[in-house]
Amino acid sequence: MDPTDTAYAEGRVLEFETEDKIATGLLETFPYEGPAQTVVYETQEFSAVCPYSGLPDYASLRIEYVPAETIVELKSLKYYLVSFRNVGIFQEAVTARIYEDLRNLLQPQKLCVKTVYNTRGGIDATCEVDSERQ
Repeated sequence: MDPTDTAYAEGRVLEFETEDKIATGLLETFPYEGPAQTVVYETQEFSAVCPYSGLPDYASLRIEYVPAETIVELKSLKYYLVSFRNVGIFQEAVTARIYEDLRNLLQPQKLCVKTVYNTRGGIDATCEVDSERQ
């Protein structure tokens, strides 16, 4: 097929990984003993891919939690988040998955995970899972 033909990209799907490639085993913690405090981690560099097209979805990500007994180690969190980069997963499922993985790891007093995706197809998407609404 001629790549200059406008129909060349129609129906094309880029290869991507399945959700089993999300590296929860990379997450590490360290003990926390102190007053209740809110810990916030933010990045503008989160990405995963659309499970229909394989095209990247870029988002800002905000993780906010009140630790109970442990805190997530930041380098391990970064490697965990990067493991989503080639995974085909819906935007809403990404947010829910990060929430569940961190909830299971940390057992925090409070947890909120929010993703704000770059505009795609003229639509803005924001997803949020908050322990106070569960």
